[in-house]
Amino acid sequence: MNFSENDISHFREKGISPEKVEQQIEIFKRGNIVVNIREAATVKNGILAVAEEEQKELTDFYESKKDNLDILKFVPASGAATRMFKAFYNLLKEFDPANDDLEDYIDKKNEQSLEIFFSRIKDLPFYDKVRKKAIEAEPGFEEMPEDSQKYLFVKYMLQEDGLNLGDQPKGLVPFHKYEDHLATAFEEHLVEAIDYAAAGKKVRIHFTVAEEHREKFEAEAREVVPRLEQETGYNFEVTYSYQDPKTDTVAVTKDNEPFRDENGDIFFRPGGHGALIKNLNDQDADLIFIKNIDNVVTPKNRELLASYKKMLGGKLLQLQEKNFKYLNQLENEPGEVYFDEMGEFLQKELNAGLGVNFKDLNEEEKPSVIKELLNRPIRVCGMVKNEGEPGGGPFWVTHKNGEISLQIVESSQIDHDNYQQSKIALEATHFNPVDVVCSTRDYRGGKFDLEKYVDEDTSFIANKTKDGKELKALELPGLWNGGMAQWNTIFVEVPVETFNPVKTVADLLKPSHQVS
Repeated sequence: MNFSENDISHFREKGISPEKVEQQIEIFKRGNIVVNIREAATVKNGILAVAEEEQKELTDFYESKKDNLDILKFVPASGAATRMFKAFYNLLKEFDPANDDLEDYIDKKNEQSLEIFFSRIKDLPFYDKVRKKAIEAEPGFEEMPEDSQKYLFVKYMLQEDGLNLGDQPKGLVPFHKYEDHLATAFEEHLVEAIDYAAAGKKVRIHFTVAEEHREKFEAEAREVVPRLEQETGYNFEVTYSYQDPKTDTVAVTKDNEPFRDENGDIFFRPGGHGALIKNLNDQDADLIFIKNIDNVVTPKNRELLASYKKMLGGKLLQLQEKNFKYLNQLENEPGEVYFDEMGEFLQKELNAGLGVNFKDLNEEEKPSVIKELLNRPIRVCGMVKNEGEPGGGPFWVTHKNGEISLQIVESSQIDHDNYQQSKIALEATHFNPVDVVCSTRDYRGGKFDLEKYVDEDTSFIANKTKDGKELKALELPGLWNGGMAQWNTIFVEVPVETFNPVKTVADLLKPSHQVS
């Protein structure tokens, strides 16, 4: 393409080459490539249901190893809370308490989160703080009509002269109310990490944050960490990283021409959570637990959560031990190698090499094929029964090279116009709650380059707007979707009680988010 000198200077500032921009524009022209789902992964067909006795064995195995490991908890936390409060921003713009009836407004909007919110408003963790702000700022607040009080409550919950929650990062919104304090999602992640991600008395936790929010997270850490260290006796090492601007992607018009902003500059957008594969790649640990910022439990479910996290960790360590044994044999004791046994391990336990008939390979082919399939990052993913929550699902996928593997597939990656593909999608019994434990080190102790295991074809084109104008945006292969497509993958069933996300503020009113 004919980029101007100003365009190229703009690319250079972002650390993006003109060739990269051209490649991304070609993806827009090509369009989305759908995933070829073969069948839904279900219990006993891609998802392990671990019996109670084996759970205990795996948990004990993890407990026996963990204090000698370098363990990290990795939390994608760059999201703003704005989306949590979307319905309430609309209410502030559209509802007039002097002339409108709130019940009529809620009926007209058919917005369930509004109905739940106002019927259980006193159970919000920050109810007292917001109400106090409203009373201080609005003379006669307590004598006002109920609809006016509710409207003003929303105003002081969201706006700058109140708690300003909608402008906070999601991780710093108070999620739970304890007798002596309010706990943010950030704090709850630190607390639960003690139960399963501590090695000795050390807890390492890494948050990927928006650069403009880092100071807020650091201020929260200065308040929370000393208190937790004193209460628990554990030492916390909290680190942060940002989404690299070099992972931003170009936006285009509906005609696939670069979209330009009001200054005439080509417009780039963050590439989605798939960009965080680079942040994950920069971490150095034996074992990494991955969990989203908005998914935290209250004390009543903490023990259950920890037991399953440790079970997943034990499963990974068990598989890794066997995996490393075979790789060392291939390298150091080729005469003692049992290829059929390794092939069976790959197919039955690592769900890898399913497009290969190892018995048909000749003696020269077997070592290199088996080694290539074994020597990959490993992830063990918790899967919960699908009860209507949004999220990617577990499927067997057939790749272009004929290989069959387990993948987490988003609905947007499936060709719903194809009857057979749509039918398979409806057969999914579980979904992905982003409950992952992984190993990113190889059998020699070196680090895998995770960017080599991304399926670039799984990037996704989405329709967005900028300044009221329509554009097409490019999302990079999702962190746990195409970003990990070429990892060895194991799915394990975990109870739905271990998954407790907050997508809207009304989710904080669910019994699973009430501490008392």
